[in-house]
Parts: sequence; structure tokens; C-alpha cells
Amino acid sequence: MVKSNLIISLTILTLIFLLSGCNFSKQQPEESPPPDSSEEHESEVDDEQSEEITGESNEKEEFITLPEEGLQKGDEGEAVRILQEFLNELGYSIAITEQFDQETIWALTDFQLQQDDNMEVTGLYDQQTKDSLELVTVGDIEIKPGSALSYEKNASLDEETVELANPYEILALVNKKHALPADYIPDDLVVPDVRFTFVEDNPKKQMRKIAANALEELFAAIDEEDLDLFAQSGYRSYETQDNLYTSYVTTYGEEEANMFSAKPGESEHQSGLSMDVTSPDVDYRLITDFGDTEEGKWLQQNAADYGFIIRYPLGKEEITEYQYEPWHLRYVGIQAAKEIMEQGITLEEYLGEN
Repeated sequence: MVKSNLIISLTILTLIFLLSGCNFSKQQPEESPPPDSSEEHESEVDDEQSEEITGESNEKEEFITLPEEGLQKGDEGEAVRILQEFLNELGYSIAITEQFDQETIWALTDFQLQQDDNMEVTGLYDQQTKDSLELVTVGDIEIKPGSALSYEKNASLDEETVELANPYEILALVNKKHALPADYIPDDLVVPDVRFTFVEDNPKKQMRKIAANALEELFAAIDEEDLDLFAQSGYRSYETQDNLYTSYVTTYGEEEANMFSAKPGESEHQSGLSMDVTSPDVDYRLITDFGDTEEGKWLQQNAADYGFIIRYPLGKEEITEYQYEPWHLRYVGIQAAKEIMEQGITLEEYLGEN
């Protein structure tokens, strides 16, 4: 009897043990995390730590898409705004005005000055400048905003005249109210391959490279018409103009001299963008009769195709404050030249400075 009771007790204990083991095995998975959760957590932590160490994210910086059309002083609108925003992305802290203003011209000029010798320094936004700006975005070239040309506003010389802060600008207005700095000497002066009225070496054969190239194209075109055009006087330094003006004042008096000669700093010749031309029909002189020659008439009709204007046209003396000079060519770029010559206006009127 005792033995039978012992067996029954052992059997009951065994059943209780087995039942407890089953309950434990059923509860265990509910307390454990999902099989892959620990691996995903470790991956997230690794990504966060990697970004903290490198300081970089997986997103690449995207630059604004540049305008396709050319832009210059006086332009305004959406394309100008996009250009200004792009320049800000490069580090040029200029105002977003939607106007191609002095700050925008400064930024482009500073950028152009930092490029190689093949870059034309104009202050304009053209295809060459666009291509170079895009190279910055892919890291092919580096720039330091403001390192080539610091930003300054035009400085007052007296009550009527200001000194230009950016003499490199291709549309810079140089006249009796807007003067070039006394120490400004263009650093891209070259001698154009054209005919001159003299053979000796002389600085007045020189022009800025962009104007010299355009003058060569103009001469090539006029040669096809069997006309005889000669270049006579291009670049003049501040000192040379000072001596020339003083001699004219001595000979003719100041009032008369001011009608045909500029004071130092106020001469377009110092800019390197002008060239006086003449022909055999007027004995190679710089006189108003040149406008009636075949060469003079051809220039009136065609000079703009090469970026030049007749700077001091007939009937505009009150605006330019100089006499009619059909021989004086000024380079302003093709777009501006065509608009000026087609409308029969002066550079002053074109820029709204008359």
C-alpha cells in the first residue's frame, strides 16, 4: 500500500514538472526581441556615428542652373535674379535685385580676373563666363571672391565728377562726369594686327585684347570692300593725356580745348577700348570730313557688327560735350553697339546717364 501511494505521488510530481516546462517554453519567445531587430539597430547606430565622424551627409550640394542668354548692364528680370543667386552660392555677397547692377558687374569682373589669360574681362555675362562659372561647381577651378577686385562704389572727385570703381567694365562710361583712376593701366593691352599711319613702336598702337581682336575683324571686313582704313591712335596713359590736354589748353585756350580734348582720367583712350581711325582721302587726318569718305560711311553702317560705335555722333554734342568725331571708335560689345547705332543714340543715353 505504501509502495502504491509512493508511485502515485511520483507520477503526479512528474506531470507537474512537465506541465511547468511547457509553460516556460511557451512564454520565452514573447519576452525575446524579434530575430532581426538587434542587427537593424546596430546598422542605424553605425550610420549615425559615421556621419558624426565625417561631418558629411549622403546628399550632394546642388547649384542653381545658370541662365542661357547673355546679360549686361541695364538688363533686369528673372535671368538676372538667377545669376545673382548663383554668385551668392559662390560666396559673392551681393543683393538680389533682379537688376544687372554695379554689384553684379563687380562680382563677374572679379571672377573673370581670377581666370587664365584667355578669359575676356568685361563685366558681362556671356557664354565664356557661363562655362567658367560651371567649372567652379564641379570643382575644376577655385576662386576667392573679392581677391582680384575689391568692391567699391564710385568715388567723388568733385561736385561733378566721379571716379569709376570698376574700370575693367566693357560698358564703363568715361566722360567729363565719369573718370578713370589715375593709376589704371589695362593689363591686357596688345597691338592689333591692322594698318597704322606710322610704323614705329608706340603705346598708342595698343588696345585691350577684346577690342583689338574685334578691330582686326573689322579691318578684315572693310578690306573685302577695297576700302583703305588706317588706325592712328589707341591707348593713352593718364600721364600722356595730361601732357596732351595741357598743350591744347596752351595753344587754343581751355574753353576750346575742352570741346575736342579730354582732361586726364576723362579720356576713353586710357580705357584701351578706343581707336581713332582715318583714311588717305583726308590725308590721314582726324577731321570731320572723314565722315563723308567711303570708309567713314562704311563704319557708320557696319562698325556695330564688330562691337564698335561712333562715340561722338553728329547732333549729340550737348550730350557727349564733345564735337562730332566720326573717326573715334569705341568698343562696347556687339549687343550694345547694335542697339546704340540702330537707335541713333549715344552711350550716355543708352546707359541712362544723359
